[in-house]
Amino acid sequence: MSDDILHRYDFHPGTPTTVPLHGKIRDDAKAFAAKILELVPAGRHQALALTAVQEAMMWANAGIAIDTKE
Repeated sequence: MSDDILHRYDFHPGTPTTVPLHGKIRDDAKAFAAKILELVPAGRHQALALTAVQEAMMWANAGIAIDTKE
């Protein structure tokens, strides 16, 4: 099995470098989600927008966890 696959699917605990980055991503995603709730009428499009923000947050945090070099 390749090192890339092993690294990608391994557990990546938070570190002093990554924990604050994860927090910043989460804080900004929450702020954007709140703005969507404020401005976009309730319904399918609001729900899709919120899902997209959540997905972007998860991918960004995965990138931080997996690709950050200490």
